[in-house]
Amino acid sequence: MISFATVGTGWITESFIQAALESKQMQLAAIYSRSIEKAQALADTYNAPHYFTNIEEMAQSTGIDVVYIASPNALHFQQVLPFLKNNKHVICEKPIFSTFAEWEEAHRVAEENGVYLFEAIRNIHTPNFQILKDKLSLAGTLRSAMLSYIQYSSRYDKFLNGETPNVFSAEFSGGALVDLGVYPLYIAVGLFGAPKKVTYHPVLLRSGIDGSGTLVLEYDGFVCTILCSKIAHSSQQSEIHGENGTFVLSEAAPISDVTFIDSHTKKAQVLSLEQAVKDMVYECVTFARIIETGNNREYETLKNWSRTVLTITEEARRQNGIVFGAEK
Repeated sequence: MISFATVGTGWITESFIQAALESKQMQLAAIYSRSIEKAQALADTYNAPHYFTNIEEMAQSTGIDVVYIASPNALHFQQVLPFLKNNKHVICEKPIFSTFAEWEEAHRVAEENGVYLFEAIRNIHTPNFQILKDKLSLAGTLRSAMLSYIQYSSRYDKFLNGETPNVFSAEFSGGALVDLGVYPLYIAVGLFGAPKKVTYHPVLLRSGIDGSGTLVLEYDGFVCTILCSKIAHSSQQSEIHGENGTFVLSEAAPISDVTFIDSHTKKAQVLSLEQAVKDMVYECVTFARIIETGNNREYETLKNWSRTVLTITEEARRQNGIVFGAEK
């Protein structure tokens, strides 16, 4: 059984803890928070034997195999390094880092210390994503794709009232593309690989980040368009269009429903399976399997997808002068 610890005490951390325990592959060993009250409360809730308020102290402690990090985006790099240097595997919530330079350095440290560094991105580990990947050839020659994640953020109200929540802050590496856009972007990279050309058209907010945007990925013979927003809401489905048929996805995350529609007969075939409500359980199983078996081939695939996604988001930001605090 793999022993894990967490950094962060928000809802996403609790969701990961619940999924990890449900996977039966991991047991909770420790909790970190800057607040001793929050750390102790979360540890008590999930029966964690230890809690910390010092990152270095937790990094040097024994009895922890892997650490899940879900702190504000801008803190990921500085918090990941101590654990890697102390021979602990790390699962870092998306977006894994602010810049590609941070990505390269962190992976260098991970390799130097013989540990794995994963980016937590739940939708690509689900059975329905694997079904989509396995059945993609049904569509024949691909001609276009439209993938979206458009969800109004409750924190946008605070932004409109003059505050700057982390997710809308350049200093904290926020913005629609790196927060929500990475879900459909990971689908594109996982299915189609790295694009030949990237173009991003954002709606910029007063804080200098993108509240929404349209990302265009150009491939040989087809174009994939990704829509993302935190300042509007949509129930639009995602689609992948081929000469022989179309795949329809109810959502980019979670991928609850996948339907294939034949171009000639117009017959619809439901391909998706019913998935766990806590779909983070699938990434927990994947990470545990790689750690326990030393499956470097599977790890390298995930690592390459992570590299490609970050290079795309960085190029998209460069084109539009979106500068994170980590780059200043």
